[in-house]
Amino acid sequence: MSEERFGEFVLVRRHDQVAELVLDRPQAMNAVSTDMARSIAGACAALAADPGARVVVLTSTHERAFCVGADLKERNSFSDADLRRQRPVARGAYTGVLELPMPTVAAVHGFALGGGFELALSCDVIVADRTAVVGLPEVSVGVIPGGGGTQLLPRRVGAARAAELIFTARRLEAAEAHGLGLVDVLVNEGRDRTEALELAARMAANSPVGLRAAKRALRLGQGLDLRAGLEVEDAAWRTAAFSADRAEGVAAFNEKRAPRWPGE
Repeated sequence: MSEERFGEFVLVRRHDQVAELVLDRPQAMNAVSTDMARSIAGACAALAADPGARVVVLTSTHERAFCVGADLKERNSFSDADLRRQRPVARGAYTGVLELPMPTVAAVHGFALGGGFELALSCDVIVADRTAVVGLPEVSVGVIPGGGGTQLLPRRVGAARAAELIFTARRLEAAEAHGLGLVDVLVNEGRDRTEALELAARMAANSPVGLRAAKRALRLGQGLDLRAGLEVEDAAWRTAAFSADRAEGVAAFNEKRAPRWPGE
């Protein structure tokens, strides 16, 4: 396993074809400061350009929190002009995760609130342990979910349920969050990272071209009518169908062996 640090608060660990993007600001429960947001965006840009990273897992080094959201202590010192200047930096962290071209899995334990939960929502699959507490409480401090929450949450749970959760600013414990679809896989306490990495490894065993093409079809097809969505799917299918990965996959199946993916 190799490691690379991006700034003071973000670490990328490599587990073969799985990259672990680690939130590492434990002294602040991973509250996202300007510097941390910049580092998340930088790490995502590096991972997006890395053909060796087939799947990304988003984790935390804090024992009791995934991420508690924006750094409100830092925000308290901001003028309006400061907040305007910071906004593109903050958005870059969330869109960096959201736009990663490979599958992404969030490993959540403890508090995942506000921007912290939005980072998880930006992933394709959320694995949570039974200590997880999630929510979008932004209206309770005079703002709105601004890291994608107003758009990503209704895509998971529907418009009315998302409205209820956002307007009440309430927190949900793991069992309720799982029952409502805010998290996808519920595991025993302390197992979120292990289970997420194992899930990612199963994904990473498949064609990297196929994985990225499937993600593109899933993401771009959201919100389209069926006919338009099928055109998106067809374009993604063509990307994979005429790739070296497809040729290797078919050959490996017929030769009854594990594929050796070219990744192109």
